[in-house]
Amino acid sequence: MLDHVILDHALVFDIETAPGVKHFEDLSPAMQELWEHKATKMGYLQNQVTVAESYATWAGIFGEFGKVICISAGYFKKDPDTGRHSLRIRSFADRDEKALLQSFSDMLNKHFNQVGTHYFAGHNICEFDIPYCCRRMLVHGIELPGILDLAGRKPWEVKNFDTLQHWKFGDYKSYTSLKLLAAIFDIPTPKDDIDGSDVARVFWQEDNLDRIRIYCEKDVATAARLILRYKGLQTLQDTDIHFIPA
Repeated sequence: MLDHVILDHALVFDIETAPGVKHFEDLSPAMQELWEHKATKMGYLQNQVTVAESYATWAGIFGEFGKVICISAGYFKKDPDTGRHSLRIRSFADRDEKALLQSFSDMLNKHFNQVGTHYFAGHNICEFDIPYCCRRMLVHGIELPGILDLAGRKPWEVKNFDTLQHWKFGDYKSYTSLKLLAAIFDIPTPKDDIDGSDVARVFWQEDNLDRIRIYCEKDVATAARLILRYKGLQTLQDTDIHFIPA
């Protein structure tokens, strides 16, 4: 199944984001006004939620107001003797967003630079992770690696594989979480320490970037296992997942 999804060419990745500054009051007056306009338009100021509270809760999901704090990326390796796949994961986690994105870009330019052959895979990456990374790289003046530079490319030239989009089968009415897909495909996942709604708090209040990195790596492993199930292949065991030091 899914013969066009060539595992050897895939980079399974996930990002974690947080509001760009710790407190709403740390924004410039102009950015405070722009966030209040955004929050009002999005309906975030209902039920007596303050502008500052809405910023802490929602700013991280917007590339204009948030920043990338962790990227985890994994690639498949196939054992020629057994035919089993393993996954190697490397993470980029840094409080300095520009340094993080530059390191990720350097890795892509060095190891995943064959445009039209290499591609990204993951859950909801087409609507969130990929455009978010591109926007933040542009903000920092980082040239987009070829695999991320999608401008002018025709739809059939972009081979990225999104596990959410595949599951929709043309149905655009709903969102299905990675956690739910893992459950229905009986994919083993460790009990989550945190979830996405906790990331901003853990970053800005607990200053625990390592905790966020572990959470991000779990999502990459789960997405990789889901891709294997989509293809009708044997899933990964914990011993098949290896971590590459940054």
